Amino acid sequence: MENTKPHLNTRVLIAGIFSLVIGVGVARFAFTSLLPAMLDDSLDLTFAGFLASINFAGYLSGSILAVFITRFPTKVRLFRIGIILCILTTALLGLTNNPTLWLIDRFIAGFGAAMALVVGSAIVMTRLNLPDKTRAMGIHFSGIGVSILLSDLMVRLIMGLGGSWQDAWLGLAIFAALVAPFVLRTLSFAAETPQTTAHHRFSLSVFTPFTLLLIAAYFTEGVGFVVQGTFLPDIINSIPGLEGYGGYTWLLVGVAGIPSSILWMRLAHRYGSLPMIVTAMLVQVVGILLPTLTRNPALNLLSGILYGGTFVGLVALFLNLGGRRAGANPVVLMGALTSAYGIGQVAAPLYSVALTRHFGSYDPALYLTAAITTFGALLMLYGRRFER
Repeated sequence: MENTKPHLNTRVLIAGIFSLVIGVGVARFAFTSLLPAMLDDSLDLTFAGFLASINFAGYLSGSILAVFITRFPTKVRLFRIGIILCILTTALLGLTNNPTLWLIDRFIAGFGAAMALVVGSAIVMTRLNLPDKTRAMGIHFSGIGVSILLSDLMVRLIMGLGGSWQDAWLGLAIFAALVAPFVLRTLSFAAETPQTTAHHRFSLSVFTPFTLLLIAAYFTEGVGFVVQGTFLPDIINSIPGLEGYGGYTWLLVGVAGIPSSILWMRLAHRYGSLPMIVTAMLVQVVGILLPTLTRNPALNLLSGILYGGTFVGLVALFLNLGGRRAGANPVVLMGALTSAYGIGQVAAPLYSVALTRHFGSYDPALYLTAAITTFGALLMLYGRRFER
């Protein structure tokens, strides 16, 4: 069958990476790249926090829907809708400044991103014909790092040529529209897809004590991810003496994120997923705290490397472990995990803005975020007793 040919696995992985570039890079992380320019123009920090939260609320709604998708053709249809929504909502940000439209836009973009990441990753996992998909899924999730790097480089190119942040949004939408046909054609319902994946019943049996702890820990990782994922360039720029370093820090997030999932998944293949999750979360905590501890430029650039080098790998580790635990229908537990992650993503920008406004510094928000992420690592240590 065609699906046994190695070149098809390669095509599936390439399409999966570009789906993440569209759904995660263009529709989500470009907001972080463009936030300093938008704040300098007229955007209010509080409104930026609301935009981030409502984007993740849309992401959360898509993740919850993904839990109940049981038919493979339905997954493919929703995935296609999600990719199209990511493109259209990105273009709209370059065409209007209306606050109400922006809020609606960010919610819909979040829903599209969930379809691209959660459902798209489940389609990739299903389409891959490999006895052990751990390493291959590590390659797939490297697309998160690729998405950050590519979207940031495109933003830099457009604005470096004299374009505005509105021009950057339009340029990103055009790029996404150009690569979308390949993605949609490759990640489709093919005749060679095993019939066992075409339909499966929703079952609560996947929610064991271990997977419930896994979901709770992934909630804390959603918090750990989103504060820096939304505000990192502005956090670094707000440190006296480091004005202008924020963009370079975010660029390093993307560079470090590309090999992150591959490295962590290989380590998980050798040492087990759970020890690697705990290790990565504790390393992430160090990266979160660095901007609160030092004004040293190199160490604050390192915070970006530690962030990109862990959060991408943690997405891969959690979703791959959840997908394997779910058996025939990986999207069920992947959706539940991402829903918990999404709740953390919705809450964290709101408390971050409130604390930053109250204290005049990002430090309190970073302290709270580090504490919550550390608690998640402790949950996973406790979960070892239920792992088997």
